[in-house]
Amino acid sequence: MPDKPTMPTSSETDLPEPRVPKKLRGAGIVAALILSAVVVVGLAGRFAHAGETKTWTQKQAVPVVQLITLHAANGGNLSLPGQAQAFYTATINAQVNGYVQHWYFDIGATVKTGQVLAQIDPRPYQAALDQAKGALARDVANLAEAQLDLQRYQYLVKQNAISAQVYTTQQATVGADQGIVQTDKAAVETAQINLNYTRIVAPFDGVVTSRSVDVGQLVTAGITSATPLFTVTDQSRLRIYVQVPQNYSNLIKPGMTVSFTVPEHPGQVFSAQLVASAEAIVSQSGTQLVQFQIDNSGHPLKPGEYATVNFGIATGARGVRVPVTALMFRDQGMFAASIGKDGRVQMRRVHIDMDFGAAVDVDIGLKDGDKVIDNPPDSLSPGDLVKTADKSSSV
Repeated sequence: MPDKPTMPTSSETDLPEPRVPKKLRGAGIVAALILSAVVVVGLAGRFAHAGETKTWTQKQAVPVVQLITLHAANGGNLSLPGQAQAFYTATINAQVNGYVQHWYFDIGATVKTGQVLAQIDPRPYQAALDQAKGALARDVANLAEAQLDLQRYQYLVKQNAISAQVYTTQQATVGADQGIVQTDKAAVETAQINLNYTRIVAPFDGVVTSRSVDVGQLVTAGITSATPLFTVTDQSRLRIYVQVPQNYSNLIKPGMTVSFTVPEHPGQVFSAQLVASAEAIVSQSGTQLVQFQIDNSGHPLKPGEYATVNFGIATGARGVRVPVTALMFRDQGMFAASIGKDGRVQMRRVHIDMDFGAAVDVDIGLKDGDKVIDNPPDSLSPGDLVKTADKSSSV
């Protein structure tokens, strides 16, 4: 059989190298150049945009704030509870011991000064007075006799009829008798006072507001815990006592007049004038006690009743009104932020006089017409640069 033809091997046959067409090679070069140009332009634009972004960021870092203009706090009324008391109140107790014979006035009775309210049995005290007067008469007679003897002794001693010792003894006797007479006079006066004390009398014109004595009752003097026999009050004038909080104590002015109301006379307004002030703050309550007075001639008001006292507050008397949105609480206290002429923040420490919830009255740190930042950011610090909005509001 004829031999099969054999295929040449790679070692035996040389393959031709592939050739890139010239047109394709030129297109690749052009594409590379275009890509490089795009990259360069993109990088240049990014660098330029980065600069603009930095400038914009710096501008945005300066906060824009809203300013509000402050005005004087509104006036109004301060209502405080008050207590009405009689101008004079006397609790009358027994000053001597004894049994009550009569009582003459009950509660609600109008009495005059010196009128007898009750009578304690006077007989023991009348007897004591009579005894004291008798002792006084006896001792006065003894003194007169001793003084007469002294006159005779004075004549005799000049004549050397008696010794000087006898005369001196008589002088001593006269001195002793004089002392006894003085003691007797004091005893008579004491007995007379005790007798007068058996008549329990009204100390001033007024109304009997309590009676705890009855006929036949034994009353004892000197017991401070004993129930008063009578209580008499002068209701022609009343004192109105009010506890004024320390924050409002500066409203108290000499001669000032206040108005007040009482529950039993709805719609009726009374007025009272300041007559006294404690001029001191009670540490336990933080209040100052003040006293007003009212003429109560017709007795429309009663001692001991509750009153609502109204104090007028003038506009601006409590400082300026500030919304709570303008306040900043820091470690050092409460502050409000304002803007200086250089456009930088200034912190102003304030003192709150009264809190109304949505707003407060500030009496220290701000004044009428000041402008402060409303809703300041928490990060705001003194010296920060800020911009103000186009419009500002007022409160």
